[in-house]
Amino acid sequence: MSSEYEEPAAVAAAGPIPEPHPADSVVPTDAVDAAVLPEGLPAAPQAGGTDALPFSPPTSFRYKVRRNLLENRWLRLLAVVLVLALCGVVILAKLQKMTGTSGFLIGVSLAVLPVPLILGAFYWLDRVEPKPWKLLLFCFGWGACAATLVALLANDWATTELISHQVGGGETLSASLVAPLVEETCKGSALLLIFLFRRRDFTGIVDGAVYAGFTATGFAFTENILYIGRSVADGSPDGGSAVVVTVFTFLMREVMSPFAHPLFTSMTAVGFGVAAISRKRWQRICAPIAGWIFAMLMHGTWNSSPSLGAAGFLGVYFLFMVPVFALMVWLLVWARGNELRTVGRQLAVYVTAGWMSSPVPVVMSSMRTRKQARALARFQQGPAGDRAMREYLSFATSLALLRERVARGLAVQHFTEREQELLHHLWERKDAVSTVFARVGEQEWFRKHPPLMPAFGRPGPVPMGVPMGMPAQVPAQGYGGPYAQPGPYAQPGPYAQPGPYPQPGPYGQPGPYGRPGPYAQPGPYAQPGPYAQRPYPQPYAYPQVQPYQPHPYQPALPQPYPQGPSYPVTRPGTPAPERAKDQAEEQAEDQGPEQQQPAAER
Repeated sequence: MSSEYEEPAAVAAAGPIPEPHPADSVVPTDAVDAAVLPEGLPAAPQAGGTDALPFSPPTSFRYKVRRNLLENRWLRLLAVVLVLALCGVVILAKLQKMTGTSGFLIGVSLAVLPVPLILGAFYWLDRVEPKPWKLLLFCFGWGACAATLVALLANDWATTELISHQVGGGETLSASLVAPLVEETCKGSALLLIFLFRRRDFTGIVDGAVYAGFTATGFAFTENILYIGRSVADGSPDGGSAVVVTVFTFLMREVMSPFAHPLFTSMTAVGFGVAAISRKRWQRICAPIAGWIFAMLMHGTWNSSPSLGAAGFLGVYFLFMVPVFALMVWLLVWARGNELRTVGRQLAVYVTAGWMSSPVPVVMSSMRTRKQARALARFQQGPAGDRAMREYLSFATSLALLRERVARGLAVQHFTEREQELLHHLWERKDAVSTVFARVGEQEWFRKHPPLMPAFGRPGPVPMGVPMGMPAQVPAQGYGGPYAQPGPYAQPGPYAQPGPYPQPGPYGQPGPYGRPGPYAQPGPYAQPGPYAQRPYPQPYAYPQVQPYQPHPYQPALPQPYPQGPSYPVTRPGTPAPERAKDQAEEQAEDQGPEQQQPAAER
């Protein structure tokens, strides 16, 4: 490194340059002695590639930000696990004390039944960008342990205070006002923690709904243990009424309304999802609060419906809860489809830059094509190919959503480093998945751009190997159009000999001028036709259709045109003298009496 200007401080820190020894006065031109350079600067790399570098380059790139002790990942994970475990032990002890051993065991066995169904539904919704399993376990544990413990203590204290102050309908008032406030606040706090501390994993409405679903499912699981256990413990000694009450509680809480708590908390999740994609500060503050208030209103309406009687309960259930649930399902499905379209739109930028091939955005913008890509990778390359494809899909989705946030004008911390990390992971797996993406992308392109209907017949199957962007218009195999059969000049003559014009014509038929036409080449299915030729070779060999050859004893078809001079006009088998005599007589009859004079007189 040399320049005309050097800072005095740097020169002073480096010290005087030592004089070279006389014995070492001869220095090679392709090398620089390290003693000549100032102290602290590495020597220039010599010729020979990375082996001559003064440091060892990393074999793999991994983005890592330096954090302080409080931001240590393992320390935070240990603290969260300890807090949730302590809450779980306390809540289990209280449930066993309130319901008894038999009620607790029966409650656990019945409350666990709908849990796999609900978690599976939210896991299906989370297939676009799967969330870390640690966050999902945190949400379920928070809802099952911490949120239920705080809600149980707060509800008992509020109910006791209302009854002690002789407030009419203390239990009903607590269920309608206090319980929604406490429970939705406890469940929504899990979303708030993820939104604040794991902002990178909270990118929209779908993410919030998944976190809310796991949190509310854990909360409902613990709450169902309490209610079912109480119905068993409060039954008559003979057990008859206890069975009826237990079955009724099971049907009401786990058959008719298994999605009640996830539906309430999803309102808060929608508010956080809107805040995650909003650029305005007032929207980021007001949207979660509005969602939390609406969740409390829905929860309070549902808890108050039993006090309205059977008709009021059914009215609230069918006229309010079911429509809102259907609307929420539609919103989440639409939001997931919008994320897929966003992924396809943002990845097109990296296709232009050369980081990925053109079929990648086509495959990434549909869950059906993603599933096909994973299945094809598993079939061709085994478990290793399936793992590489799954990782590629995850990294590409994260990269597209990251770029979408920046395109919206949102501040993303360490965007450049994160983008480089994701691109590095994608580039490492590019060769392993390129063939699968090309195959699935080609099929998806032809599905979205079906071939046009040809003039005759129906579009046949598209052969493999067709370049991207080129439509295919071919007649169906086995169809004989007006140009697919031999024409009038291709029929054999009256004596089983070729006709006068055996040369190919303009449409694959023998023409009158003996020159092949523009469509004289066979099509992809070995059937000549006007639309059958393809400007690229086919990868598969199709059976060639042999031209029609009549049987030697089969009578020839009538010829619609007069025979040429090269064909005899007499019957076969006539002797040569008689044939010449017959020709002379026929010529004399055609000339008439005036033309029968000798040639000398004329």
